[in-house]
Amino acid sequence: MNYLAVILSLSMLVASCGGFKAKRVDATESDEKGLSITDNWMSADTTQAINDITKQMKSHPGFARMKSRYGTPKVFIAEVQNQTSEAYFPIGDLNDELLNELSLSGDYELVDNQARESILKEITYQNDGMVDPATAKKIGKQTGADIMIFGNVYMKPEKRDGKTIKEYSVNIRMTDIEKATEVLRARTKVFKYSEKSSLGW
Repeated sequence: MNYLAVILSLSMLVASCGGFKAKRVDATESDEKGLSITDNWMSADTTQAINDITKQMKSHPGFARMKSRYGTPKVFIAEVQNQTSEAYFPIGDLNDELLNELSLSGDYELVDNQARESILKEITYQNDGMVDPATAKKIGKQTGADIMIFGNVYMKPEKRDGKTIKEYSVNIRMTDIEKATEVLRARTKVFKYSEKSSLGW
């Protein structure tokens, strides 16, 4: 009887240990596999949304007018805000992707919002007599922005009989700081559909 119990215990241990596998996958395969696990926003959604937004921005009539006025405009990007009900929405990734795409385009000169406070502290330190005046950077030499970009993300869910459709909306608007007029706005939507059976996913 004890022998049988030991055999059963070992079998259960082997079964529990043998059920896990892991491998590296590319972004496309990761997205496809992720859709079988969750209907939440994923990295492929970020890439798709930002690609669509930046294409809309470049083809907008306001973009041509802005370029004719400023050439390469200096752009200050306020963080895109998460207005969804999802506390873990990867808003930081979306903000980084937007910055990367605008930087890579070469159409803008980005004013570093996140570094401003640290830069000010460093310049203040340099001008407090602790640094050789010949090498100290001067206060008042920072570049002022021409354009400011704002944005937000919303999500509207619809549910019925275990079926859910999530409509994510990513919205960007660009404003001329000096004139306080809107240059352009762009929007893209991502839809996520899922079904949940009575026994689970």
